[in-house]
Amino acid sequence: MAYLGGMRRHTLQLETISVRVPEAAAPAYEAALRNACTTVGLFRNAATNDWSVEGVKEAGRGEAELAAALALAELVTGVTAPLCRTPTPAEGWLARTHAAFPEQRIGRRFAVRGTHMATPAIPGRIALTLDAGLAFGSGEHGSTRGCLRALERVAHRRPRRMLDLGTGSGILAMAAARLLHRRVLATDIEPWSVRVAQQNAALNRLRNLVHPVLANGWRNRSVRAGAPYDLVFANILARPLAAMAHDLVANLAPGGTAILSGLLESQARWVLMAHRRSGLRLERILTDGVWVTLVLRRNANGRT
Repeated sequence: MAYLGGMRRHTLQLETISVRVPEAAAPAYEAALRNACTTVGLFRNAATNDWSVEGVKEAGRGEAELAAALALAELVTGVTAPLCRTPTPAEGWLARTHAAFPEQRIGRRFAVRGTHMATPAIPGRIALTLDAGLAFGSGEHGSTRGCLRALERVAHRRPRRMLDLGTGSGILAMAAARLLHRRVLATDIEPWSVRVAQQNAALNRLRNLVHPVLANGWRNRSVRAGAPYDLVFANILARPLAAMAHDLVANLAPGGTAILSGLLESQARWVLMAHRRSGLRLERILTDGVWVTLVLRRNANGRT
């Protein structure tokens, strides 16, 4: 992904890319566009019941990564989606991005702010500052909001060992670190995401508590070495969530909590079934538009 930071913003040549896909394929294509885009959005067509996945990227940048990610999305979903491109004026896009990213109140405790904001933060809330040009994890997405609301509901358990799988911008790791005053391991398979999470942790003065690392989930030795975890976030996609259910349970402490999201309503049932079969029990379901967040817990005695 291309990070729009510093004084170079006004010189960029941007383009909007988009695909139109069925609902079930939308998360995979959203993830694909994130490999090259500075911002990604999903829009439902009520007449046809399909989805438009749109992203903004620097023209000519990340083409190889984008092509590979789109090919993978097609392979995973079985849906072929032609890519449309439209030139996008950089200054106009940045102005619209800032206007569309006001301070957001999420749940009872959090407020997410853009770096472009000059007004004071909302009193009494934990303020998390992010760049308005980030492609994901800005708090605008229903899955991110669901995870933050879920965190509020489980914070009273005071988890000590915490992991954020697929950290993206680092927003969930930062929220947990700030709320609970504990260290969080934040992992992602994308080097760009790890760099952005590191920048955001520094921006929010959380470098001592948020530790972003490049890692492929549970396959990474350092991730397994930190287990068992009392709290695990995984705001990714339905298919990898279901596939990693057994590994999640194996690395979750007795009485530990897993907050899973990145799911459409139509996908939540089979992801839940995979984790129930592995020994977790459902504690709560949170919905935000079409997006679902699952709060799961392991038995205190450790039995599955």
